[in-house]
Amino acid sequence: MPGCESVGPEDLDGLGRAAEEARYLLDRGYPKDSAILFVSNHHGLPQEQRYALTRVVLSSKSAGARKAKSVPMQALRGADVMVDGYNVLITAESLLAGRPVYLCDDGFLRDTFGIFNRYRPAEITDDALAAIFDLLVAAAPARIAFLLDQQMSRSGELAARIRALMADRQLPGTACTARDADHRLKTFAGIVASADGSVIDAATIVVDIPAKIARARGISTLCI
Repeated sequence: MPGCESVGPEDLDGLGRAAEEARYLLDRGYPKDSAILFVSNHHGLPQEQRYALTRVVLSSKSAGARKAKSVPMQALRGADVMVDGYNVLITAESLLAGRPVYLCDDGFLRDTFGIFNRYRPAEITDDALAAIFDLLVAAAPARIAFLLDQQMSRSGELAARIRALMADRQLPGTACTARDADHRLKTFAGIVASADGSVIDAATIVVDIPAKIARARGISTLCI
């Protein structure tokens, strides 16, 4: 990662301290939801900071287990890869748009944009897809399955757009929608591209494509 910026001084007494206290509780076996709720209420955190805390903070044990599954882009050469479409795309868009993206305790990048905004493809979508595909072309996987949640509005149109871009770059594979996207990702036998915690926990090998975009483009992320 080219750089990780600490949260601003105005947040240090709230979000930063809340994160430290939440980690302390998690490492002593407290349930995550209860620990986050307790420290968030104690520090009076607003909704978005509470969600950021949920995304970022993990116990040392959980963080270590997830880090052990993370591989570099070079590991994709000749491998089958399934991309958690919206998860990867929205975070890539957030990076390029300058929205807050956090380096989490497990080493993966996550934003808070998707939970508060209904996703719609925008002008930056093509830039984000180009950044994703630039990395995938260089990585040379055997096959890519770019998976989108069917429940999301206009997923079929976006899948068609992605298939066309993949064809232009001669990337092997396809893009499709699925109602059971999470299940497919969690049971995929190859490498999964996702920063979804539940997907990482179930997967065997995971790659964080937005993290590689941030590194390649010198984009700093936020640390708590």
